[in-house]
Amino acid sequence: MSFSARRQLAASARPFRTVLEQKIRERRLTLEEFSEYAERFARENAEPGTLSVRHLNRLVAGHGPKGEPLGQLRPATARLLERIFAVPVDELLASPRGAMVAPELLAAFGWLDGHVGTQVTRRVAELERAELLTRQARRAPVGRAEVADALADYYGRVALGYECDGRPLTTSVLARPEWLDLACSLTPDSERLGLAYAAEAALGNLVEPRAVDRLAEAVALGVRITDAPVYRLLDIDVQPGAISGTVGLASFVDYALTADLLEGELIDALAAGERTALELRDRYLPDVTNVLNVADRLCAGGPLALCAIARAADAYRAADYVLLVQERSAHVLNAPRRLSVIPKAFHQPLTDVAADTPIRATLLRELEEELFGRHDVDSTAGERRAAVPMHPERLSEPMAWLLEDPERLRIECTGFGLNLVSGNYEFASLVVIEDEEFWTRFGGHVEANWEASGLRLYSSLDRQLLAELAADEAWANEGLFALLQGFRRLDEIGGRRVNVPTTRLLTASEP
Repeated sequence: MSFSARRQLAASARPFRTVLEQKIRERRLTLEEFSEYAERFARENAEPGTLSVRHLNRLVAGHGPKGEPLGQLRPATARLLERIFAVPVDELLASPRGAMVAPELLAAFGWLDGHVGTQVTRRVAELERAELLTRQARRAPVGRAEVADALADYYGRVALGYECDGRPLTTSVLARPEWLDLACSLTPDSERLGLAYAAEAALGNLVEPRAVDRLAEAVALGVRITDAPVYRLLDIDVQPGAISGTVGLASFVDYALTADLLEGELIDALAAGERTALELRDRYLPDVTNVLNVADRLCAGGPLALCAIARAADAYRAADYVLLVQERSAHVLNAPRRLSVIPKAFHQPLTDVAADTPIRATLLRELEEELFGRHDVDSTAGERRAAVPMHPERLSEPMAWLLEDPERLRIECTGFGLNLVSGNYEFASLVVIEDEEFWTRFGGHVEANWEASGLRLYSSLDRQLLAELAADEAWANEGLFALLQGFRRLDEIGGRRVNVPTTRLLTASEP
């Protein structure tokens, strides 16, 4: 990417809403990390001001949650910000002039220039942020079942369906019968995913205008896209109790600007009342045969797990598991503003591309990142300097405690499927913390990272509430797949801690 292109981006693209947001991003910090830094700074410099993540979210946006003005800052908060940045607070809360594009997106712009041989910055500048926000608002009413039904019209009735306490629920996940109810403990004895070193990274047949639009949306809305490697699936053999297969490497940007565009295209078509104009789907994922031929396309994906943590009985309820559900933030590329289980991850390496291929490795890393506060294992966080990020000496206190005793933590794959939304592979999983002491000691440590805008807790004994949860139209289809497969497995192993809805499989395709 040329210097002139970068300067044009600086002058025209305005991803930062305030100077404060720009300066935090220039330090390559998340809001959570900056809040922690500000707390330490205040303590070390005898400043009384505080900055919670919730308050910081309002400040970097430049307005309140409903668009109302911020109002006057507390003097202590204003003084704290001014001491950290050496900039007047009025300037920090103003819109930036000539704001730079977020550093992680510059690589994506350069990638696109390199693959299509043209400058893209002019076209990005032409797309108004207001237009993208309007598009986002139009997408919001499109529910999970509507997406699943549209895909059934396109591919035929090949995806999974369930009955949850008598209520039928369709999904967009294609799975063979032997790919379900795996009860596969994710250990070296039962999980074997090998790396194909010579596998070519499959570049999709790039549709330049759509790719440019995707980058413009990321710039305007603060979506995180990094040019990090991901594992693409080349072949898979899944049986109850055993998983084997081969993965290769691909660029996350390659995926983001090709296969991932299918979700937005479909939702835009449904929002406009049109189901026939699916040019990208016709190009990238035209039929079930193409969906199943994972080696001939860029098939990215990863694991997502229902997390169940044992709790002791108290005065109000019997001993149970607490089940965690996230509301995905607007800043994630995949399933923004949807419900999902947590953790949910792309399968990708940290520093050792051969050693990081196990699904278990990705789930342990995501538990650290998404629930236990490990910012240094976030693949979007930029430079990574630790040779072994998951070394025992670097683990969070909750993770170190869990791994001290193999009986404390159960990690299983409950099902495998191919998601018709974007062709992704999905390893539905279950993470069970069996020792009640964990919640007593570490429940206060459990906090979702930037990928979630909210975290919900449910009791495994609250059957009615769980049935209502499963029927919520806000679910991402892959999240519902993991939830329902988790219900089925918990019903088998949970004993008296569990009274989940009866979940019956209605269809499992034989493509």
